[in-house]
Amino acid sequence: MIELLAIVALIALVIRISLPLVQNTILAYRLGVASSSVAAGIQQTRYQAIMNGCLYSIAFTAGSTTYQVQSQAISGTPPVCATNADGSPNFTNVASPGAVVSWTSGGGISLLTSTTLEFGPSGIVGPPPSPATSPLVPCAPSCSFQLSNGNTTNTITISGVGSVKVTSP
Repeated sequence: MIELLAIVALIALVIRISLPLVQNTILAYRLGVASSSVAAGIQQTRYQAIMNGCLYSIAFTAGSTTYQVQSQAISGTPPVCATNADGSPNFTNVASPGAVVSWTSGGGISLLTSTTLEFGPSGIVGPPPSPATSPLVPCAPSCSFQLSNGNTTNTITISGVGSVKVTSP
């Protein structure tokens, strides 16, 4: 009986020691998957801007695990990128109005700062210009933001020409 109790105690000790390691591994995996998903969303938005020849915008909001993509409204024949009366781009949601896309399905991953990127028809990327009628100024030399799992932080870096790089420590 004493031997059985010793074996049970040993198993409990091994589980107690390995549980944090397993949890950290799961969080690291989720962070990697979320970083890849964010990078893919950025690249897809850039490709849409190039393909359609209009401005596109992708907005990541801190405190959420979603992003929203908007494009300059396309109207007419031949297709024309719509503008407002003041000359600023007339943006519309790419998916159904108000639709958002999740960039992670697991918990424990967070975006550290809200970030909005705008893509021009030539593929350049930068923060939304202010005022909205100003030309898009590319990220110089790059734009970046961070995702974290509480232990590790990955940096998503976007060059002015739209190259996306994920850096982990």
